[in-house]
Amino acid sequence: MKLLNKAVKHGAGLGTAPLGNMYRDVSEEEAFGTIQSAWNMGIRYFDTAPHYGAGLAEIRLGKALADKPRDDFFLSTKVGRYMKDSTEEKEGLFKYGRQNEVVTDYSGESTRISIEQSLERLQTDRLDVVFVHDVSPDFHGDAWTEKFEQARSGAFHVLEEMKKKGTIKGWGLGVNTISPIKLALEMGELIPDIFLTATQYTLLQHEHALQEIMPLAEEKQVEMVVGSPYNSGALLGGSYFDYEAADANVLNHVRQLKQIADEYNVSLKAAGLQFSSAHPAVSAVIPGSTKAEHVEEDLRLLQEEIPKDFWKELISKGFISEKAPLPV
Repeated sequence: MKLLNKAVKHGAGLGTAPLGNMYRDVSEEEAFGTIQSAWNMGIRYFDTAPHYGAGLAEIRLGKALADKPRDDFFLSTKVGRYMKDSTEEKEGLFKYGRQNEVVTDYSGESTRISIEQSLERLQTDRLDVVFVHDVSPDFHGDAWTEKFEQARSGAFHVLEEMKKKGTIKGWGLGVNTISPIKLALEMGELIPDIFLTATQYTLLQHEHALQEIMPLAEEKQVEMVVGSPYNSGALLGGSYFDYEAADANVLNHVRQLKQIADEYNVSLKAAGLQFSSAHPAVSAVIPGSTKAEHVEEDLRLLQEEIPKDFWKELISKGFISEKAPLPV
């Protein structure tokens, strides 16, 4: 039985990276309103991480869910980073988050520290799934394989032990590239139960994931969660792609997709959500938001009917792979 079967009724969960003040200062009112809207709409899967605003997203999620029965929702967070009381000047995606110094470490001891801190911030006594976060080339460059080995001998064993004891239901990797997922799936021991692949199985880019990790996931009966289905907003006309400024090629790609979508009166947001969730290995899509109305819109668009001819044209023009499973 899949881990997320009972938790995901709409094919969607809520990603909370934006609630950690990603890109901008998000008010408490906005953050709590977004989480409450998700709850009211029936979402019961919430994903977060210490990295999101140096614990800010976890704190906000914990407060918002504090009065909800713990058995009624599914919660995933991540390890690989823990917080210190000392502060540091922030820059990048979460420069508006908390100022706590962040330590990146995939060892067993640091994994335990990270989990203890997350439980406190989330105001809960247990986690359902834990992802090893960002053990990937986009964060560690050529040293990512060394970090992977540190996680393999440290975090992986701690999480597997927790699963065997029943402390967590499962564990895996949460990354923005496919190489670590492929490596983990090819391990002879300690095969993860679930992966969070952000930005890699989307309407804008999916060829490598489709060829290299989705068949392995199906073969080994491992679940996939798709994060950032809009590639940091680029699909919706935003200026970021995969957490960096979108270049001219990406912007032109989106314009062409938009022209075709307009011809069929299709929302690219609906197409993106439905494409990412159509693969049988995918258990959930978890777009992030800071607006309550956007959460409601996401759930509605997941159910919106899209003409088959729209998908056929995208295939014929090379925008999506002919091997990609499509919404029924």
